[in-house]
Amino acid sequence: MKIPDVYILAIESSCDDTSASILKNDSVLSNVVASQKIHEEYGGVVPELASRAHQQNIVPVVHQAIAKANIDKNQLNAIAFTRGPGLLGSLLVGTSFAKSMAIGLNIPLIEVNHMQGHILAHFIHEDNFNKPEFPFLAMTISGGHTQIVRVNNYFEMEIIGETIDDAVGEAFDKTAKILGLPYPGGPLVDKYAKQGNPKAYKFPKPKVEGLNFSFSGLKTSVLYFIQKQVKEDPDFINKNLYDICASLQYTIIEILMDKLKKAVKQTDIKQIAIGGGVSANSGIRNSLKEAEKKYGWKTFVPKFEYTTDNAAMIGIAGYYKYLANDFARQDITATARYSI
Repeated sequence: MKIPDVYILAIESSCDDTSASILKNDSVLSNVVASQKIHEEYGGVVPELASRAHQQNIVPVVHQAIAKANIDKNQLNAIAFTRGPGLLGSLLVGTSFAKSMAIGLNIPLIEVNHMQGHILAHFIHEDNFNKPEFPFLAMTISGGHTQIVRVNNYFEMEIIGETIDDAVGEAFDKTAKILGLPYPGGPLVDKYAKQGNPKAYKFPKPKVEGLNFSFSGLKTSVLYFIQKQVKEDPDFINKNLYDICASLQYTIIEILMDKLKKAVKQTDIKQIAIGGGVSANSGIRNSLKEAEKKYGWKTFVPKFEYTTDNAAMIGIAGYYKYLANDFARQDITATARYSI
């Protein structure tokens, strides 16, 4: 007997991107993302402005996702949404909308942990993309998180290392700001690093025990280094921008890879998957591919559109929860802090 197809509407609103996606089983039919440009002039996300923009964007984004998927809303089997972690005001918009629409259509509600979504993005069906096998190690790297997670199955996950201060994406953006680059600066650092010498300047790597990370010290050392050099030569940044970016990126990647190598040694797991916005960084992707050849790892990098915040990753997590009959009650609330 043929199992009927499952259609999931997924909603993601944890930070400053409003996204809606339609999944048919584990395949993405549509994945619409509305970004908020307003934060660029402030050099970072302003929570109050983000939640207001979500309120404006959510109806057209959901409408567009359903239209692009070429289905009728009455075909939906469930609605998945990001419950947390994230900005509370932003999360409340997505949560309230998902709850209301689920009531209106009389279909189940599925709550999803944003970080689990980043990890499970690897299970979206895509031609020419392999899926990791359990157990595997996931390194989730974004503007708000830096974690190494042991993934035993779709929902049994254990954080074995995480940042004790700044996230890696924050380190990229804040050091980019020191260099006078616009927000978000991380992608620009990656772009300029390709044209620079990664060993032009040596920045210190923090000594943190175990598998945990720290990036605040690196950020401070870059600040003091730039202040000292600019004092001697006011045009230092312009003259050496590519080399500074290359050296900074090289140091950050070394910090990440050192911990990853340590995690592989401790767990004896050689399947490595990365996720989160910073996994779009070309230097990190190249380092993983090199490690694959050098250490015999099997590495998994998601399709570019599934690295940043998007609803498709929430949808795939929702799909596996749907199969497990893991549904949420209507009195569920959003939560800014929500551990795997």
